[in-house]
Formats: sequence, C-alpha cells, structure tokens
Amino acid sequence: MALPTGVYQAYRTTQVQTASPGDLLLLLYDGAIKWCKQAEMHLDNGDKEEAHKALLRSQDILDELMVSLDPAAGPIAEGLSQLYDYMRWRLIEANIQKNTEPIAEVVKMLEELRETWAQAAKSVQHHRQEVSGGLDISK
Repeated sequence: MALPTGVYQAYRTTQVQTASPGDLLLLLYDGAIKWCKQAEMHLDNGDKEEAHKALLRSQDILDELMVSLDPAAGPIAEGLSQLYDYMRWRLIEANIQKNTEPIAEVVKMLEELRETWAQAAKSVQHHRQEVSGGLDISK
C-alpha cells in the first residue's frame, strides 16, 4: 500500500532534517542515481520531455554536491569538484543528444562514489563506537 503524498513528503522532510552529514551525502547520491535512471527509462520510451526534466534534477543534485564541498579538504575537494563537473557536462550532452550512453557512464561513477562514501561512513561510525565504548547514539 502506497503512502499518501502528504505523509510521504513529511517523512522525507523529517528524514533530511534529522540526517547526519554522511547520510545527507548518501541521500544526494541516491537522488542523482534515481533521476539518471529515470531519464534513461524515459529516453528508452521516447519521452524526451520527461527525460529532460529528470536530467535537470540530476544536474541540480550534482550542483548541490559541488557547492557542499569544503575547499579546506584541498586536493580531495578539487578532484571531486572536477569529477562532479564532468558528470554534469555528460548529462548535458545526454540531454542535447537524447542519448543514454553518457547517462549510464554517470550512473556508474555515482554508484561507485556512493559505495565509497557509504564504506567511509561505516568506518567512521565503527571507530566512534570503539572510542565511546558502545553504541553511537548521537545520530
């Protein structure tokens, strides 16, 4: 049974407001991947307008990932910024050419980055539990 739109929206709002920075990052990756896959599906079905909308949403998320980078992280932030910029341009190409190949490339990169960040978050959580001598209830 599907939740009514208002209930689902309230749940999502609460989820975002109470998420840790690591969880927010994963939510952004999940959203970008979801919209890219929807764009692929729409292009496969010949629905160029819906593909366009989905690609714009993916690009918006990449923009958010770029502005959330901390320049103090130095080369890591710079490398991620360049990677996000590349992905954004590939999605623009996909939108102009109405081609799924660049989208598939971006999805693969996003999934790999998401997995890397998920592992890093698990490692940090595990370390916090060891240091605190128990469960991390700060989340």
